[in-house]
Amino acid sequence: MSLVFELDPAVTPELRDGVVGLWVDVSNAGGSVGFVPPVAAGDVRPELVKHLVAMAEGRTRLLVGRDEEGRVAATAFITHNTHRLMRHWVWLYTVMVHPRHQGKGYGRDLLAAAEDAAGGIDGVDAIRLTCRGGEGLERFYASCGYKEVGRVPGAIRVAPGDERDDITMLLTLAVRG
Repeated sequence: MSLVFELDPAVTPELRDGVVGLWVDVSNAGGSVGFVPPVAAGDVRPELVKHLVAMAEGRTRLLVGRDEEGRVAATAFITHNTHRLMRHWVWLYTVMVHPRHQGKGYGRDLLAAAEDAAGGIDGVDAIRLTCRGGEGLERFYASCGYKEVGRVPGAIRVAPGDERDDITMLLTLAVRG
């Protein structure tokens, strides 16, 4: 069974709790989503609030994937560029699939849904994202059509003495007619 994706879902307590739970579980499983384990809901909630504020201001959109039980199983935040010379591409942030769903192709499904969502935004012709080096994420994104366009060695300090590259990936969207 595949996930059911929704762009711009209603922000309900269930959705907020589901995203926080997903973020905690992904982080604690070693996912590269802004935290180093161990992580609790209280650590994640302030970061989610920042995303929710950006959504309320129209700067960010949420793509959520739900599993067969209706639980939040995947997310990606699509953030508009505010710079007038860069409004033709968007950022993809906090790309997550729940650990219980790893290996089912849901990551590819999430990226395809994000591509569809971004392609539906007037004037947008590319998606950029960053990923943490040392995890093989750049190979996964490359297998989904993204190209590495930048790398800053050692820019992410996971722990003292454990620095990782910050890798920028770009997906050029197909022209829609």
